[in-house]
Amino acid sequence: MEKRELLFEGRTKRLFATDRDNLAILEFKDDFLDYGGTRRARVPGKGSMNAAISGFLQQYLENYHVPTHFIEQLADGEILVRRLRMMPIEVVVYNVATPPMIERFGLDEGQPLDFPIVEYYLKDPKHGNPQINETHALALGYAKMDDIRAICRMASKSNAILKSLFDRRGLLLAQFSLEFGSAADHVCVGDEITPDTCRIWDKRKNRHLDRERFLQDLGGIEKGYRELHDRLTRAM
Repeated sequence: MEKRELLFEGRTKRLFATDRDNLAILEFKDDFLDYGGTRRARVPGKGSMNAAISGFLQQYLENYHVPTHFIEQLADGEILVRRLRMMPIEVVVYNVATPPMIERFGLDEGQPLDFPIVEYYLKDPKHGNPQINETHALALGYAKMDDIRAICRMASKSNAILKSLFDRRGLLLAQFSLEFGSAADHVCVGDEITPDTCRIWDKRKNRHLDRERFLQDLGGIEKGYRELHDRLTRAM
């Protein structure tokens, strides 16, 4: 597979064209950036771990008939993916109360929820990535009704599958984000599923194994990401 021109560069990833029009190479960077975009750090090995974790989790979802853009793991820090027409919507799933829920509803951290909460956010940094609902998405042309039904169904199914996997590894998938796109009019999970886009806690020791290690200056970032990778990918 020939790696060609850069198609897109974000805070933590680069997307490259290939010699096949329908495929691309997603490269994960070692960079961290805080929510405000003012604090940056580089952690060697972080990109490699994220590529491996995202590839593993998306392939795991594929095994349970949740379509994703993942094709195969490539060189260190890279995965081969389908090129998608991405929807400008981020779907966030909460299994317990995490800081965003705590701030809005006065809950206690880790407080169980009677039912997983699914929220939609418009990917528009200029306007603060506002929370939206299904009628916003339809009325403003961000997605079609069939798309909304598909992403809601796939987000809920992905949550059930991944929450069970994490639980068997002694981990709590407290919160995670998904992005979706379409290829040949079929909606599938795109982008990444990594500790950068999830809140993951060790159930016994109540330790963060996610991006909070950077945001809260907890240290041991690379070690935490590697531990998460090793625990997820070990044999059943």
